[in-house]
Amino acid sequence: MPKLTKRLVDAEVAGDKDRFIWDDEIPGFGLKLYTTGAKSFCYQYRSPANNQTRRFNIGKYSGALTVEQARTIAKKQAHAVYSGHDPMAEKQALRGALLINELWDAYVASEQFASNAETTKATDRGRIDRHLRPLLGKAAADGVAHEQILKAHRAIKEGRTAARVKTKARGLAKVTGGPGTADQSIRLLSTAYTWAIRNKLAKTNPVAGMKFGKSGVRDTILSDASEYARLFSTLQRMEDEKRIRSAAADAIRFIAFTGARKGEVTRLQRDWVNLKSGLINIPRTNHKSGRQTQRPRIIALPAAAREIIDRQPECERGYVFSPAKGDGPISLGKLWERVREEAKLPPTLGLHELRHSVGTHLAMSGATAIDIMEQLGHKQVSTTLRYVHFVEAARSTLADRAAAVALLGLNGKGKKKRPTKAPT
Repeated sequence: MPKLTKRLVDAEVAGDKDRFIWDDEIPGFGLKLYTTGAKSFCYQYRSPANNQTRRFNIGKYSGALTVEQARTIAKKQAHAVYSGHDPMAEKQALRGALLINELWDAYVASEQFASNAETTKATDRGRIDRHLRPLLGKAAADGVAHEQILKAHRAIKEGRTAARVKTKARGLAKVTGGPGTADQSIRLLSTAYTWAIRNKLAKTNPVAGMKFGKSGVRDTILSDASEYARLFSTLQRMEDEKRIRSAAADAIRFIAFTGARKGEVTRLQRDWVNLKSGLINIPRTNHKSGRQTQRPRIIALPAAAREIIDRQPECERGYVFSPAKGDGPISLGKLWERVREEAKLPPTLGLHELRHSVGTHLAMSGATAIDIMEQLGHKQVSTTLRYVHFVEAARSTLADRAAAVALLGLNGKGKKKRPTKAPT
């Protein structure tokens, strides 16, 4: 038997019946020549389970599958058989296995998914349909490898799933991807697998033990009154010049005053607001942590926030901040980028960082963790404690600054200078 090489495979021609040429280096590795002229690689072996002869089809010889690539696959299959596996039996099992697309369908139809807030469901559907399905949907749920997860994460992070898609709410949506979307998408995949394992639809979670980024509070906030002044003056100027709608400008102001989540503000309904008591009551099915807490989200309104709500015109769809068009809620993402740039605020300051700013300033003013937890609607105190730790770090810096003058005196640099005579 000869060794299969490119020269040998190219030279072989079809006969009046199908025939095999076996490689003399890897037992079982062969080339099948069809009467049609087609050439295909295979690996023949005996099943470790019952000693029956089985033939694994490697693939058709072409520019996409070279002789050396087929040889590498044959070596892997030989090693698998030696380790007690049956490649053909496993391949046949995968054909009838649950696909990740089918796992997504089951998860989205589940009670667990239905119990999430509407905003969470909308965001998760977007991550599933626009990022995860195209990248992993056709893989077997119990056959996906860590390498495939890493590859999918990298693709989303680098924007390779970016697209413009049609939506009922706004007509056209821009899908961008990025590091944050990549991290959250893979975390969502892990959540779906945890549910699937519990419901006996999957055996293992391929994301288990893998870490993608860090969730939590970022350090970028509006740190002082001058930055807030730039934000509010920019909003007012853009509003006066008709470059931003009043509803959008007021929605951003509202987030800055209350620390409410963007989705809570853009989807805020009139029926949830009680200006007399100064409270907003968002039903537990309509906010992020409602499923875990089983409680409504209560937002206390400072006077400035009450004034903002009070001056909003009535909206047919019941929203406090009326959208410009479409059936969906008001959109703030692109507007915020323009406002931030014109106000000369840090490029890492997103709308969510306005929320972090409120939490941080509450902590700095002496509010307890429970107070902050209630105002921001956290489901667990550990999330709130991040603000406290951030403030502790800031206070240590303030302590150094406060001691600076005393240190000057200690080092003999604080001697009083004689006043010089004013020129005559």
